[in-house]
This record gives sequence, C-alpha cells and structure tokens, in this order.
Amino acid sequence: MRTDDPEPPPGPDPAQPRPHTGRRRNDDVRRAILAAAMRLLRGGGEAARPVTVDAIAREAGVGKQTIYRWWPSKGAVLLEALTSHADDVVPETDVGNVRTDLTAFVTASFAGAAAPDTAPVLAKLAREAAHDAHLAAMMGEFTEARRNALLALLRRGRDRGELAADADLDLMVDQVFGVLWYRLLVGHTELTPGAATRLAETLVRGNAGSAGNAGEA
Repeated sequence: MRTDDPEPPPGPDPAQPRPHTGRRRNDDVRRAILAAAMRLLRGGGEAARPVTVDAIAREAGVGKQTIYRWWPSKGAVLLEALTSHADDVVPETDVGNVRTDLTAFVTASFAGAAAPDTAPVLAKLAREAAHDAHLAAMMGEFTEARRNALLALLRRGRDRGELAADADLDLMVDQVFGVLWYRLLVGHTELTPGAATRLAETLVRGNAGSAGNAGEA
C-alpha cells in the first residue's frame, strides 16, 4: 500500500458556524414586506387603493404566497409593521420616577403619532378598520399592547408610592390615549410636546401618592 499519496483536502470544520444565508435572506424579505406595508399605509405606492395583500406583495416585489407563509392575513402584516414602528418610536422608559417616565412616554407617543410618516398610517388604519372586522381586531391588539406598556409604567409608580394606592390606572391610560386619538383624528389642534408635558403633570398631580408627592421635591 502506498503511503505517499496526498491527503484528501480537509472537510468543513464542525466547530465553525455555517453561514445561514437562507435565514438572512428570509429576514431581508420579511423586512421588505413590512416596509412595503408601511409605505402603503403612509400613502406611498398604490396610495389611492385600499391596502390589500396583493398590493403589499406588488410593493414588496414578492408573491402573495410569500406573505401567507409568515402571516395569516393582511391585518397580521399591518399589525406587525405598526407594532415594530411603535416599539422603535416609544421605547420603554424606567428611570425610577413616575413623573419623568410618564412625561417621556406621553411625549414620545404624541411625537410618534403626529410624525408625517405615521399620522397618515394611523388615520388610514382607523378608516379601514371600520369596514374590516379582522383589521379592527388587529388594531385592538395593537392598542392593547400600547395600553399594557403604559399600565406597566403606572403600576411601577404606584408600587413605589408615587401614585395613590386607589389611583384608577385604567382611567389614566384612557386619558392619555383619548387625547392622542381625539387630536389625531379630529385634528382640531396639534399633539405638541407642551401638551404631553401638561397632560402627564396633570395626571400625576391628580393621582399623587405619599412618596414625596409623586417624586416632586
């Protein structure tokens, strides 16, 4: 038996991770679909038409089946697109002071809703939800997620004694989002940083607990 034959080239090192090109490509396609959905909601692309799965597919340059592979309906696509946008615009705030946290949350929420690339999205979703039961349910999930984020913030303040033990947190949340949606949809006045600050201050003062008058020196 010959012993001077060249050794076969080494195989792939199992310790080295393989590039997941398929996963990366899928992530890129998902992001393209969500971006297309947001463009349509903002009024770009096929702006004059209702947002449909066909429209999203054309705008993203993919087939309808690609969309249905990841989402069961148009509403699910729009919900994920809008939720991702909201999470970016209104990140969680927790500095240990309810006045500061609430002011930051309301200010960011007002600014995000009033932004030129977001206000048309919310208005269009509200209009389409009036005629689309499934989209209305998706909008309900979206608003519930935003409510829960604010409720968690207020509960932390109540647990620290900054808000009264009997403070009606649900009513406080309703007041924040009631002002937001009323001003956004009726359009009688703007969602300004000053309005956000005054609203947060009014809510904290009106529901103050015993711990330093809700953080005020």
